Amino acid sequence: MGSADAVVIGAGIIGAACAEALSAAGLRVLVLDRGAAATGTTASGEGNVLLSDKAPGPELELAIASRRRWPELLTSLREEIGEAAEAEWEPKGGLVVATDEAAAAPLAALTAAQRAAGVEAIDLEPDEARNLEPHLTEAVRAAASYPGDAQLQPVLAATALLAAVRARGGEVRGGTEAHGLVLSRGAVAGVRVEGGTIPCGAAVNACGPWAGHFGIAAGAPITVMPRRGMVLVTAPLPPVVRRKVYAADYVAAVASSDVDLQVSAVVEATATGTVLIGSSRQRVGFDDALEVAVLRRLAREAIRLFPVLAGVPVMRTYGGFRPYTPDHLPVVGEDPRVPGLWHATGHEGAGIGLAPATGKLLADLLCGNGTEVDPAPFRVDRPGLLEEARA
Repeated sequence: MGSADAVVIGAGIIGAACAEALSAAGLRVLVLDRGAAATGTTASGEGNVLLSDKAPGPELELAIASRRRWPELLTSLREEIGEAAEAEWEPKGGLVVATDEAAAAPLAALTAAQRAAGVEAIDLEPDEARNLEPHLTEAVRAAASYPGDAQLQPVLAATALLAAVRARGGEVRGGTEAHGLVLSRGAVAGVRVEGGTIPCGAAVNACGPWAGHFGIAAGAPITVMPRRGMVLVTAPLPPVVRRKVYAADYVAAVASSDVDLQVSAVVEATATGTVLIGSSRQRVGFDDALEVAVLRRLAREAIRLFPVLAGVPVMRTYGGFRPYTPDHLPVVGEDPRVPGLWHATGHEGAGIGLAPATGKLLADLLCGNGTEVDPAPFRVDRPGLLEEARA
């Protein structure tokens, strides 16, 4: 493909979702990535599609739209591209657990607010929680069940979206780094790559934690920073954890802006029987070192929730970077400084869950259509995002 209507820069789950939505709208789409598709942040994710960890507000509205869209999208892709659309979709639900009285009241307040916003959040007594998860700790003081929480395999999901782009005549080109933009009368006319230019009418910055870097290269800096997280993976086990289970303080950790390490127990099983254990958050730039002290804390917190995990062998560990913004909201929309430059980034650890609604929102805005979700909270020129980028 020598030219395209839109060039999407970044072949992770957000870039893939934007490319799929744009191609579904009839645009000729080219996806670029400096590495292979879905090998960055997407490959380091747990595949969460969550409503439970979001307070009422714009991100929850985007999450509700995405939760509704994911199964519909996978079904339509299956009809279009067959087995290539397999993404191990599991609508297994989630469970949030308070293990001390101090966390019980905030959890009850959160579930009440979420119910008012349209989320199915069911308050549980400790024995009801242990009926759902028999191996759960006896220290439970309160819990909440979220039947709408789900999980999928993030690499498979991104691959399915990109397969649909190819099936519609688009192209996915790995090993190709975008070095900047070519402008004509101040608007996007192409994307610069090694050895030349790809003419296009729109460029989408879907570079995840590296979106800030590409913004600088494009002449439109935005404040998107990496926030590192680590995950433990156990050896395959008999059924121990039935759904996604996490400690109530996880919600506060997600919303925190602290630079220092934060660890909160998140435990869930996969279709293969392994158990994923998270979660940690650190702002350490792009330092990708796996810290043994962090991994030990993850293990200890998981054992507090599920004592049965004590002594279970860890098969591997991995880490990755989440794209963080100061106000914890994604950036979705056109950059007012460079017409034709669009951003879709800043989802931090929620990119998998928010991807389909993000792609649809961006495609609707780019094509001039009405949107299901109010785009205003995600605009590029909202307070703090550009000012901090210039500082």
